[in-house]
Parts: sequence; structure tokens; C-alpha cells
Amino acid sequence: MSGESSAVAASARRVALSAVAIALLSALFFTCTYVFNRAAAVEGGHWAWTAALRYLITLPLLWLLMPWQGGVRPVWRAIVRHPLPWLGWSAIGFVLFYVCLTYAAASGPSWLVAGTFQLTVIAGMLCAPLLYDDARARIPLPALIAGAIVVAGVLLMQFGHGGGALDRDGWIALLCVAISAVAYPVGNRGLLLHLERADIELNATQRVFGMTLASQPLWLLVALHAGVASGAPPQGQVWLAAGVAIGAGIIATVLFFQATGMVRRNPTGLAAAEAMQAAELLFATAIGVWWLGETWPQGRALFGAVLVIVGIVAFSVVAARAAADDDRRSRALRSDRGG
Repeated sequence: MSGESSAVAASARRVALSAVAIALLSALFFTCTYVFNRAAAVEGGHWAWTAALRYLITLPLLWLLMPWQGGVRPVWRAIVRHPLPWLGWSAIGFVLFYVCLTYAAASGPSWLVAGTFQLTVIAGMLCAPLLYDDARARIPLPALIAGAIVVAGVLLMQFGHGGGALDRDGWIALLCVAISAVAYPVGNRGLLLHLERADIELNATQRVFGMTLASQPLWLLVALHAGVASGAPPQGQVWLAAGVAIGAGIIATVLFFQATGMVRRNPTGLAAAEAMQAAELLFATAIGVWWLGETWPQGRALFGAVLVIVGIVAFSVVAARAAADDDRRSRALRSDRGG
């Protein structure tokens, strides 16, 4: 019996660590969001075009992939069967998330926006009691402490970059990125929970495609606003948006959804997978300095960046140690629900 328990524990650890590795890879592709959005902002592109173009371009690209990723038909049936959850969670997880993120792109270098977005680490955990009514509603204390370290690092980065104080635009940018950091995990977890309760099985690509499709009416409204406010987008902004659509909208998002789907019944593993987005800070810093000529974080901002990295490591350790217990608990819960 102990041998079987050891095997289950080892398997749970492997799944958790695999999810973390996939989430880390997704962070590399997510980085193009901050760098390309910053490039568009520096060149004077309107934030609404930057936001809308990504998802308007992503939809046809995903459509071409769907025959090899489970097909469009199951997704369409799921949306028609329950349209409101799809519209609602995509509005939060895609539209609100990205509108706020692109609006903040003009506030500072890529690493500052990428670092501030890591508030998603603690946001994903804190929203759990509002979404779940089972063991996943519990907020693991060690993970919460690691998340608090990341948040402290984010605040040090913001105030360090602002010379110890933030002006009105700085506070608006901080608020926008904070909203974005909450919206993304809430939208992702909310849709996963809806599919679980509706007994609908969709893979990661199908979920991304479905949320992209369901969010199109709102993206058309955002594009209309951009056209009225600034006219047609310049060609360079279109190409940058296409880069984000491929790198972040397809590759990174599918990888991230795959990672969170692997540990969706494991609260600590799920938090750790989401925490790997913090590695975007490293990637955004290196690429922003190399490509856009941005300055490296210094002083308090640099110390804040180090704290973010410490938080990442802490999350990984917590996930590896707690995975076995969480897996056994989630197995019992699945049995209780008849799954």
C-alpha cells in the first residue's frame, strides 16, 4: 500500500513540475506582448488598435489550426449550449485583461509592465474562494507567502522606477495592470469551472479558440473606437499585433491553458503554474534592453525584480512538496462528484 502511495505521490510531482515547465515556456512567448506593445506605443500607435488587432488576427489563425486540435464543432456546440458563460468569462479573461494591459504599455519600459503584471500570482489564489466550493477554495499559506514576496517586488519595481513616488499617470498605469493581472486568471479559472460543471471536455486549443470567438463582438467595438479616435492603424502596428497574435495569442496561451488544465484540481500546482508568468520579467528585460534600447532596472527596482524571482522559486518548491497531498484530495473530490 505504501508503495502504491509513493507511486501516486511521484506521479503527482511529475505532473505538477511538467505543468510548471510548460507554463515557463509559455512565459517566453508571452513576453512578446510587453515588448511588441511597448514598441507600438513608442511609435505612436493607438492602444485600442494594439488590443483589438491581436484578437482579430488571432481568430483566423486559430481557425486554421482547429482541424488538428479537436475541431471547431465541439467548441461551437459548447458555446451555443451555454453562451452566457463563454461571453462573460471571455470578456473578463481576454477583453478586460488585454485592454488594460495595452493601455498601460505607454507607462514605462517593458520590464516594468511585465513585472507589475505578476500581481496575477496572488490574484489567482485570492479569487479561488469566490469561484470554488470545494478544496480548491482553500488558499495555501506557503503559496500565499510566496505570492506576497512577488507583490512586494512588484511594488518596489514601480516605486523604484518612479523615483520613490508615482504621478497621476503612473497610478493609472499601475491600476490598469493590476486589473489586467486579476482578469486573466479569473477568466481562465472561471471557464474551466464552467466546463467542469457542464461536463464538457475541450482541450487547451479549443478553449482558447472558443474564448477568442466569443470575445469578437467586443473586439469589434474596441476596433470601432480605435478607428474613430485615430483612423486606420499604421502597417508597423499591424505587424507588431500579428507577432503578438502568433506568439502570445496562440503559442503562449495554448501552452498556459494546457499547463493550468493539467493541474486544475490541484490548488497549489495551479498557483505555481500561474506564477511561472513571473519569468516574463526576465525575458522582457533582456529583450527590451537588446531591441528597444530600454534601461536596466536599477536600485530599488532591481531589488524588486530579485524579489519577484525569489517568489517564483518559492512557488515551485511549494508546488513540488504539496502536489501529492493535493492530488489525493482532488481524487477523492472527483469521486464525490461522480467524475
